[in-house]
Amino acid sequence: MTADDALGRLDDDDYPAYTMGRAADMIGTTPGFLRALGEARLITPLRSEGGHRRYSRYQLRIAARARELVDQGTPIEAACRIIILEDQLEEAQRINAEFRRAAAEGEPPAEG
Repeated sequence: MTADDALGRLDDDDYPAYTMGRAADMIGTTPGFLRALGEARLITPLRSEGGHRRYSRYQLRIAARARELVDQGTPIEAACRIIILEDQLEEAQRINAEFRRAAAEGEPPAEG
């Protein structure tokens, strides 16, 4: 990967640009908290060639939401489940909106 390719990826929400320490600093938590989210399978960081965890901006948003719930007194396992359900609800609402739009325009619904 060239330097230009790497710089272009920084705009990608899924690009694992942040080390564990930097990610923890960014969301105001500890590396242990990020490891716990990984153990709970809420986020799965990618690994660098050296085996170090790397996080994307998308993963950091999820981790920040988990931290918010935990700070409010929600157990980490419950916080992870809440976030998963919120994500599923958002996807279902997006699909429903697509079906409504297609129905209003008299189009057959998109598959998938």
